[in-house]
Amino acid sequence: MVSQYTHEYLFENLVDDCHAALLEFVGTTMFLLLGFGGIQAAAAEAQVDATALGGTSSVQRVLYVATSMGFSLLVSAWLFFRVTGSLFNPNVSLALLLCGIIRPVRFVLYCIAQLVGAIAASAIVRGLTSAPLAVNTTLSAQTNLAQGVFIEMFITTALVLSVLMLAAEKHPTTPFAPIGVGLTLFTGHLFAVYYTGAGMNTARSFGPAVVSGFPDGHHWVYWIGPFLGSLLGSAFYSTLKHYRYWILNPHQDTPDSSKSPTDPVVKARSVFSERTFMPDGPRASVGDGVAPRKMSVGSHSDKHAATSNTTHEREKVNGSMV
Repeated sequence: MVSQYTHEYLFENLVDDCHAALLEFVGTTMFLLLGFGGIQAAAAEAQVDATALGGTSSVQRVLYVATSMGFSLLVSAWLFFRVTGSLFNPNVSLALLLCGIIRPVRFVLYCIAQLVGAIAASAIVRGLTSAPLAVNTTLSAQTNLAQGVFIEMFITTALVLSVLMLAAEKHPTTPFAPIGVGLTLFTGHLFAVYYTGAGMNTARSFGPAVVSGFPDGHHWVYWIGPFLGSLLGSAFYSTLKHYRYWILNPHQDTPDSSKSPTDPVVKARSVFSERTFMPDGPRASVGDGVAPRKMSVGSHSDKHAATSNTTHEREKVNGSMV
């Protein structure tokens, strides 16, 4: 095991790792640029609507933010899926490292690319909108530090599991993994935008914090929570793999129609017909036209008749001999 981590093992793909990290930087920048742009637009529209009667519903804003982040990940991940794996998230990279899917050097390069990409996306959005960044992740007044850490942990766990089960695991629907991963991010935002801002990604929280000067004193929540989510998600995935989860419900991803369930009507008829038979043969009832079963040879009447016939024969024999 130690021999695996030699200099040759770690750096044998260094050139490819550098190229992949560069493209991961581009993909992360694109993902967060689109996502942050949507959040920034939602904040600007909310300020405009604040002067109107009724203003903008906070639920509408949450839906806007969740849709912006979820669909931006779906689009960006699908574009870069075959190039870098479309991780765009240091916590997903950590989970892949822990599961042995990527090597340490690529992990380090990916994390750097993702953090720098988040800073670049935040700076671009800040320059294009000419408004203070509204994309920082902060805890709500009703959310304490422990709640914030655990909310971030659980929603990051869901995101990590979606990547591991849909993208890392190879099956017929793997090319469509970006859809499931994007929808997971979308649902995580629906839950956590109000409470924590829905980080789910240390780079996503780090980039805006750097550009805006770390306005929140609890930024560490968005490092500890997602980090714990990476550990929990990778541990659960490893447990599923160790106990061979695919044998619990086989043939779920096969296109073979012969593995489909049988016709329920035919199955019901077979069960009903089996219940009309007794263990020693079919049941006979009055009116079925089935003759009653004859008495077996071993019955009392048969034995008596057999004894009488034997006596009569003996008498005939004795008479002839006389």
